[in-house]
Amino acid sequence: MPHILVKMVVGHPTAAREALSDRIAAAVTEALGSTADEVSVAIEEVPSADWMTAVYAPEIAAYPELLVKRPGYGSLASQGITTEITRSPASRRDACPA
Repeated sequence: MPHILVKMVVGHPTAAREALSDRIAAAVTEALGSTADEVSVAIEEVPSADWMTAVYAPEIAAYPELLVKRPGYGSLASQGITTEITRSPASRRDACPA
């Protein structure tokens, strides 16, 4: 049962967040064969000034091996695209404080 957490900067209108959620849910059901009832989507907004310390450093740069699509900014931008996940999600949860 996929649960997708999207972190993005503050300021997108409610309608845009709802449209994003609908499109993500549709893509997940198509790509994974899940039913709509099995998919949940959460959106966490982060102030732009806090992005690099609150999201990029602890969740993106700290786990480059989990990225399927790298961002085009920050230290990982010039390192290319990774397509193989080498660390299990369970080990990431254990390593990340709640």
